[in-house]
Amino acid sequence: MATGQKLMRAVRVFEFGGPEVLKLQSDVAVPIPKDFQVLIKVHACGVNPVETYIRSGTYSRKPLLPYTPGSDVAGVIEAVGDNVSAFKKGDRVFTTSTISGGYAEYALAADHTVYKLPEKLDFRQGAAIGVPYFTAYRALIHRRIARRGEDIPDHGNSMGMVGIAACQIARAYGLKVLGTAGTEEGQKIVLQNGAHEVFNHREVNYIDKIKKFVGEKGIDVIIEMLANVNLSKDLNLLSYGGRVMVVGNRGTIEINP
Repeated sequence: MATGQKLMRAVRVFEFGGPEVLKLQSDVAVPIPKDFQVLIKVHACGVNPVETYIRSGTYSRKPLLPYTPGSDVAGVIEAVGDNVSAFKKGDRVFTTSTISGGYAEYALAADHTVYKLPEKLDFRQGAAIGVPYFTAYRALIHRRIARRGEDIPDHGNSMGMVGIAACQIARAYGLKVLGTAGTEEGQKIVLQNGAHEVFNHREVNYIDKIKKFVGEKGIDVIIEMLANVNLSKDLNLLSYGGRVMVVGNRGTIEINP
């Protein structure tokens, strides 16, 4: 460590495992931005399910140990590296992909993954944009899976922010949105965030209720958050030419194509 280098607090992972492997340290060196990089003073950090999979060692991508988790942060630019022209110290920003990890007081990010945070959004909202909203927007819009006027159910959307984001974006895009949730509170959340109708996916006959609601035509688009449980059901709900976009999956499933 260089003499006089600034130190910070950060969560470090030295071995893969459960939450107990997360270690808070107060002697971590503050990273220095290089070309096309910025240093963000972190005000809020998103905690996403994928980070728990990575930490457990069960994810397809494994970082080199030790590492600091966290991809989505919002904060203020502390310093910029060479060849950075879009940002300056003091800018309010959010990023979708840190280099050094977001569970820290400062985080390094490539400038092309950083965006100005609108004044109407606070830092907590900014830290919730990256994985949830970019994922939902990519599924619905970038992949051109959804078209105005279609029916779109979102399986398990009260379980996480990607589902909530998909509800909001789909409703704003003019789609007829059907949601699912497993609790009364979850169903209220889904309705509050844009769904026209919500079904309890813990009920044995909820698929039949969805079929009755949409009629013979079927469903045009399904955003699937738990494919290993729902994909076979999804295929039976689709309209002619309907599409399933798999966002989440936690295991294998056998289907008859």
